[in-house]
Amino acid sequence: MPLLKDAVPLMKEPHPPPQAPLPWILPSLFAAFNVVLLVVFSGLFFAFPCRWLAQNGEWAFPLVTGLLCVLTIFSLVSLNFSDPGILHQGSNEQGPMMVQVVWVNHRAFRLQWCQKCCFHRPPRTYHCPWCNICVEDFDHHCKWVNNCIGHRNFRFFMLLVLSLFLYSGAMLVTCLIFLVRTTHLPFTMDKAIAILVAVPAVGFLVPLFLLLLIQAKSVSAAERSYEGKPPTWKKFGLGVHCSNGDWDDGWLRRTPALIPGGRMNSCRIKEVLPWGGAPCHPPQALFLQVLLAS
Repeated sequence: MPLLKDAVPLMKEPHPPPQAPLPWILPSLFAAFNVVLLVVFSGLFFAFPCRWLAQNGEWAFPLVTGLLCVLTIFSLVSLNFSDPGILHQGSNEQGPMMVQVVWVNHRAFRLQWCQKCCFHRPPRTYHCPWCNICVEDFDHHCKWVNNCIGHRNFRFFMLLVLSLFLYSGAMLVTCLIFLVRTTHLPFTMDKAIAILVAVPAVGFLVPLFLLLLIQAKSVSAAERSYEGKPPTWKKFGLGVHCSNGDWDDGWLRRTPALIPGGRMNSCRIKEVLPWGGAPCHPPQALFLQVLLAS
């Protein structure tokens, strides 16, 4: 088997420090409260301003907002119960003292050992302190739904943000049209509910629009929310050399299909090298000659 021409610097993949698992009761109650709040506001919206518009022949507004409401609730529930890409514990690994190497953009990176899940984490896999699991292609932990956003449910997350943005805008427009059409009528419960629904709709529009812009930039650059700006993380943003010879350019692989599977297998692991030193953490930079696969 041929050797590399030069010794390749084995770079350590940066990762946040481990954190203790956090309580799950309050986040779960908060996520359930968000679902109930969405259902309550939607019920008030359809029972008062939308009902008045429908009774006066304005069926377009209830139909459009109804479809957006169904899409929003579907994406919210799907995101709540979806698998973000959990890498399960109990895998057959040789221990933290074995060095596993992957090639990313012609550089060797040593995979990090997760002490809680007991395996070497693939690139861009992060141990979520809220869920106490390792998530493949981790983006962030969404407290609004109490679930991680990762490899398998990122599409649901983008669908939720987009549908909620459109739904909030449709509710605001419908309430404003209702208030304009009823200016000659006395102040009634319908007008009070329309104002009550329009105020939070305005408050949600600006944050949701900014979140859409941030996620669009993240998708186009193949970045993750928790990565920050370390220079070594940018190497993963340029593409991962896959076992089939292709390159992950960030856009299509950033929103993968929802297929069952386990650990990410697109990275090409050249060799597993034993760490022969004392029982301590390996140095951050090693110079090793890695054998190419025959």
